[in-house]
Amino acid sequence: MEELVRTMDDLTRQGKILYWGVSEWPAEKIAEAVDVASRLNAPPPVSNQPFYNILGRSIEESVIPTCEKLGLGQVVFSPLAQGVLTGKYKPGHKHPADSRANDPRQNAFMVGRDLMSDATLEKVQQLALIANQLGISNAQLALAWCLRLGNISSCIIGATKTSQIDDNVKASGIKLSQDVLKRIDDIVSANYAGIS
Repeated sequence: MEELVRTMDDLTRQGKILYWGVSEWPAEKIAEAVDVASRLNAPPPVSNQPFYNILGRSIEESVIPTCEKLGLGQVVFSPLAQGVLTGKYKPGHKHPADSRANDPRQNAFMVGRDLMSDATLEKVQQLALIANQLGISNAQLALAWCLRLGNISSCIIGATKTSQIDDNVKASGIKLSQDVLKRIDDIVSANYAGIS
């Protein structure tokens, strides 16, 4: 860890980087990096890039509280759960031919994180009902849910069409009520511990 922090300090002093962050680190490693940086009078990491979405919440237990305490923001990836939270995959149906789920080079995250089970896809269909009632897209619901936390600095989206970008950016202004958040939790509670 000391070697890593010293390297980031050197790169900062040389003007090659302004800030640095980590990705998929557990809370204890993040805390160690900040501690070592403090001890060496070096710049600490300022961001963490974790997997995070309605179906994958493992960072809520220790990573987010640690980062809040230490001043790191989350730049989350897969906020749409590899496209699953858009609702394009239906339980009991074949996946769209041109979708990520049909590409063995791209679907490892989907299969490895149990995102394609009928049980998960049923929950996504229930989430779609909430989005429909709110008059927003499934993607906007999923992104607004991520952005509800002050510690989430940004969501990394992987749009393949400009229309998806246009739709996704609208999530930044959506505030979900406590009632809606509870309904979402009730739907996915069975998956809370299982998908990380």
